[in-house]
Amino acid sequence: MATALALTGSALLRRRPLPAVVLLLAGSVAAAMALNSTEIAFLQFLAVDVALCFIAAAQSRRTSIAAIATGVGVLAGYAVARVLLGYPIGTSTQLAVALSAIVAWLAGNSIRQAREHADAMVAQATTQSVTAERLRISRELHDSVAHSIGIIALQAGAASRVIDTQPSAARSAMTAVETASRQTLTELRRMLGLLRDTDAAQHPASFGPAPGLADVERLAEATSAAGLQVQLRWLGDHRPLPTDLGISAYRIIQESITNVIRHAATTTCRVTIDQRDNELAITIDNDGRCRAQRTGTGHGIAGMRERVQLLHGHFHAGPRPEGGFHVIARLPVPAAPR
Repeated sequence: MATALALTGSALLRRRPLPAVVLLLAGSVAAAMALNSTEIAFLQFLAVDVALCFIAAAQSRRTSIAAIATGVGVLAGYAVARVLLGYPIGTSTQLAVALSAIVAWLAGNSIRQAREHADAMVAQATTQSVTAERLRISRELHDSVAHSIGIIALQAGAASRVIDTQPSAARSAMTAVETASRQTLTELRRMLGLLRDTDAAQHPASFGPAPGLADVERLAEATSAAGLQVQLRWLGDHRPLPTDLGISAYRIIQESITNVIRHAATTTCRVTIDQRDNELAITIDNDGRCRAQRTGTGHGIAGMRERVQLLHGHFHAGPRPEGGFHVIARLPVPAAPR
């Protein structure tokens, strides 16, 4: 009978854990009574210990607590019943068996806690990854679109002022507006393609190369054509950089020029790129009178700061002592493999 109860309880353990524990306990009590034992021996209780460990590891905390309480209660009830009936009991053995049940439950509970902690860490890592990707896409869209919109606004304003007196100049300005608009659409298509295509995360080059320092001269020419003269100065070496470093450097320069167009009452801007063996230093400054620019606020400066922090560099943006505004970014360059 004890064997049948134990086998039935084992079969029900996954589907109905508490009834299974009750059957296993009944089997242990039946075995002890059949042998007229003074206590439920450890071997007779071993199946219950395994079940308690499994339940604590796989089931809810409420279920596991109910299971261990039932197990300890049966042990205490068996001992009390023998005392009331005038039979001797093995107190030390009974206490050892109860301790084994508690140890089995604690082991299973530790397994469950470790699994829950691992699941929480995976969920947290997933959330952080999603947030980082969302911020990356937000920065890319802001930097590329804001610059193009600034160029478009500048050229459209120039065209409206000279459309009656200088039709050819107005036509050139509108051509620049068209070019900037097409570039913006290209950037948007690339970003939307990266979002929609599941393979794009592994093969982003399929939507065209991302901009880098090699494109800064083209950026300066386009901005100069729009009316803001960009004086570009290169110092140090001019060698290829890691992709993420090149993209961040380009976006910092692009966003800084955009801020000059939007916020500084000036027609000139200076960009200095100093590339050394272990550091890339970028300085963008102007002598204009700041109309609305604020240090440390807005998505543009915040996005630049985030880019620099992700690359473990140093960033500063603020008014110059002699007037105007400057942005300074220092990005560490990883050592080239030998």
